[in-house]
Order: sequence, then structure tokens, then C-alpha cells
Amino acid sequence: MPWNVAWSWQAEARIAAMAAAEGGVLVSAGLNLTLLEADGSLRWRIEVPFKVHAAAASGGTIGLLAAHGFYLMNSSTGAMIHEGRSAPGGFSDLAHRPGGGWILAGRRGQLHLFSQEGRGIRRVETGPIRRLVGWLDREHLLWQDTSGALWCGRITGDDKKRKLEDRSWSWCSQLKDGRLLLQSGDGGLWEGVPHPFGWDHLERLETTSLEPMDAVRTGDGWWVLGIEGHLHPMSTIQSEDEVPLPLTQSMNLGDLLVLCTPDAMATGTRDGLIRRWTAPHLAEAEREGRYKAVAEAAMARNWDERRQMFLRAQEAEDLGKLSLAIELYEALGRSEDARRLLKRQKEGGE
Repeated sequence: MPWNVAWSWQAEARIAAMAAAEGGVLVSAGLNLTLLEADGSLRWRIEVPFKVHAAAASGGTIGLLAAHGFYLMNSSTGAMIHEGRSAPGGFSDLAHRPGGGWILAGRRGQLHLFSQEGRGIRRVETGPIRRLVGWLDREHLLWQDTSGALWCGRITGDDKKRKLEDRSWSWCSQLKDGRLLLQSGDGGLWEGVPHPFGWDHLERLETTSLEPMDAVRTGDGWWVLGIEGHLHPMSTIQSEDEVPLPLTQSMNLGDLLVLCTPDAMATGTRDGLIRRWTAPHLAEAEREGRYKAVAEAAMARNWDERRQMFLRAQEAEDLGKLSLAIELYEALGRSEDARRLLKRQKEGGE
């Protein structure tokens, strides 16, 4: 099923940064910041004193990097939350921390940890950082250094770091759903599932024909924005002879790509043209995913009760109280265990 352009929007100046924000798109163009809703309408536009070169949104706030400073703003109104924090040399990248807070890459080889409200907490010595790759969990952060090597830092009171491996990568995506897309020195693309000490899985994709600018992982797999300005699907690659056609070969989509939702992404040219791409075939899957998440949350609330019921069923089985055990297993939906004990009852009784 195809992806379609839902809407397009033209900025009045050259785009410096673009970020996903609450299903919409935040655009930094010139000295203006604009937040576009998912339907393309304008939520707000503000003028800032310095050009914003990086942004990230989470929890009703937007983190911004401009000049040498870090700023937070309210995503609903565009109002600044505090006057900003700065560091010698400034910052090159930022990411929201799971559970609240922010982490910034300083240009002088340090990680800067901030609270959710933008209060500085501490600095961690790392060496020069090319990009922040993403969080494995609240404590373990991945980043890529300027030589291309991947590092994992344990951001706790006793901050530690280690290389995942000695190999260097010419490019890597941001971590999404626990997965990374990487390019090796020979031009090959790889997909990996990292852990703090290496890889759970690392597989080479059979293509060397792409030069990635950026990549996102949607509901139907990876999409790579190539240097030529085309979007390429990675999920359908089987061999070098079966490299799929890009989403469009007639349009230059630029070199900016963000994931808005699992069924929507946005591309942007530096000259200011933003396009939002949607996948109707993924919209239903996204809705089903939300329903499943609600059901899992309800199950989680009762998890302790269910665990205690399961322990009672096991204890009843061990004591030979098969009728009680069967009732408990049936209440838990464990029909196989219930049938197993019914058969045992028929064969030997309680």
C-alpha cells in the first residue's frame, strides 16, 4: 500500500531544524519557530533572537538549542519556560530522557544532564560526540563519537562509559524500538539491536546503493532518506537484485526527515518545503495498537492480583486440590492447565 502526501507547507526562509512535536511538526526557519498541527494548520508561530539549530519535544515541553544556549518552551503556547542555560562552546545535540529530564551533547566533549524543568544537574566527561543515538533505558545512553564508534554510557551517580565494539560506522540512525540502522565503511547498510555491552543482533542488509541522510522506523519498517532526496523502504529488501524503488523518483524531498507517528512522517528541503506523508494502511494498525495498549495497561493494574492467583493455583495443584486449581487456572485464562488437570482428575481423582 502506498504512502501519500497529506499536505505541504512552504517556510519563508531556509530551514535550520525540524522536529516532531505532538503528532505535528516544529520548523525552525530563519528567526521564526512554527508549530504545525497534524492536519497542517498553524498552532503558533514565534520569533526568537537566535536561530534554533536543534529541537526535541516531550511531555508538553520543547527543548531548543540556539547559539550557545539550551531553552525550554511550552508546546501549547510557544511561551518560554525559563531564560535558558548555556555552556562554553554551546551544545550540538539534545534528547529527552525516559521518565523525564534532558541530556545534551556539549561541543567540548561533555554530556550535560538537565531536569525536566531545565535545571542543570551535572556534567559527564565523554570526549567529542557526533550525535546522540538514543536511550536503551533510563540509565543507558548510546552516542556516536567523531570517529564513528558507538559508545554506551551509564548515566547514574557513578557515570561510566564503554565502547560497544571497535568498529566505526560512517552513519547511524537514531535508536527506535530498540533498533538501529547503520552504514559501514564499505557503504553497506546494517540493522542492529544493541545492548549496553554489544549487540543482541546485527545483520547486514543486502544493499550498498544508498547514501543515507536520515532514517525513521514507521509501522511498516525503516525508511531511509537518501542523499539524492528520495525515500527508500528497507523492509522489502531481499537482495541486491531486488532493491525496491524509492517512494518517489520525481521529487527532491531534501535532507530532513522526522517521524511524527507510526503512520506519518515529514520531509523537508533546506529551501523550506515541508511535506507530511501518511500511510492509510497503517492507520488502522495504529488504532489497534492503542486499543491493545489500553488493554495491557488494565492487565498491568491487576498483575499482582493475577500473580497471587497463579501462585495459589500452583499450590493447590501441588497439594492435590485439583478442583480448586482448575477453577483458578480457568479464571486466569490458562485453559491448557485446566484441561491437563481435568484429565488427571478423570484418571485418578483428587
